[in-house]
Amino acid sequence: MENVLALYNQEPSPGRARLCFDERPCQLLDDVVAPLPVKPGKIAKEDNEYIRQGTGVVLLAYDLDKGVRYTQTRKQRTKAGYAQFMDHIVTTYYSHVEYIDLVQDNLNTHKYGSFYEHLPLAQARVLSRKLVFHYTLKHGSWLNIAEIEFSAMARQCLNRRIGSLDELGRQVELWTAERNERLVKVHWSFTVATAEDKLKRWYEQVNPANKPLESIN
Repeated sequence: MENVLALYNQEPSPGRARLCFDERPCQLLDDVVAPLPVKPGKIAKEDNEYIRQGTGVVLLAYDLDKGVRYTQTRKQRTKAGYAQFMDHIVTTYYSHVEYIDLVQDNLNTHKYGSFYEHLPLAQARVLSRKLVFHYTLKHGSWLNIAEIEFSAMARQCLNRRIGSLDELGRQVELWTAERNERLVKVHWSFTVATAEDKLKRWYEQVNPANKPLESIN
């Protein structure tokens, strides 16, 4: 946890980028009955019945220093999808930097091995040398700033029925472009010092020696 918090508190460094990455599953729901046209000043109404059209997944990487997010939609979460997304991001936007600190959940797909399994050897080596992984704790995904971006996406983009993977991709692309155009940046205020104060019980559970002397005596 402190590793991630310390990373967030660092000043931008030349030749180094800081990204937060996460994936979000999305249920695809289509209307049984075509919705009525929305009148000016009125809220769109949805029929209670819907058709399940499977699921999709949104991949998102957020740049802490630029305040820019990159997104992609896929049918499901896979090692190949993770590797290809990272390859695209690094090759397209970060070929000039030496290292990229990457905050992410500790999932079985989020490993260096995914690069070697699904990318050419030379490119897998580039990603493995350039990307420095910083994993969040188990049940600690709230430490990942990408979660804040997904919260905004859920309210602003995914709060309606989306019936196909193609439509999901279009809606997410529009949301991403609009948010980047407005230069929306996440301001993180939870620091290591804050953690020591707010999470005293956790520190004590990890090591009883962290208890204040008055509580031990």
